[in-house]
Amino acid sequence: MARTRYITAEGEQALREELRFLWKEKRPEVTQAVREAAALGDRSENAEYIYGKKQLREIDRRIRFLSKRLDELTVVDRLPEDRGRVFFGAWVTIENDDGSMHTYRLVGPDEFDLSRGYLSIDAPMARALLGKRVEDEVSVRTPDGWTQTVITRIHYDPLPPVR
Repeated sequence: MARTRYITAEGEQALREELRFLWKEKRPEVTQAVREAAALGDRSENAEYIYGKKQLREIDRRIRFLSKRLDELTVVDRLPEDRGRVFFGAWVTIENDDGSMHTYRLVGPDEFDLSRGYLSIDAPMARALLGKRVEDEVSVRTPDGWTQTVITRIHYDPLPPVR
């Protein structure tokens, strides 16, 4: 499945900062370490050289990915006209059928982080929430079967709501 090309302004800024860090700081540091390890002699048995080259390949792969991905992303930096519905960037509080409450922000797949409450717009729960209003019931298929949730709050503040 193709990943959604939407991202929040904060998410784009984080990816750009990661790219800058890898290109301007991390890669030159690892390149210097590889250069120093190569100067020690036989490269075929030099663990520091071999590990450094592997690290450079991983850094270069991530730099290529970030550069390409940033070119294709669309930054969503405006609030929707109808803030009573769930759209990209919304903070949504739901109550599960067991009474537990959870708050999620619908974000792009490049910035999801459940520990912060950031749910990828591509996740089944996010797809089910899109376009819904407060007090709408949503059914979502989980690995344990179908679960019912009710939307209790929707807002578009950039900061997480009080839990």
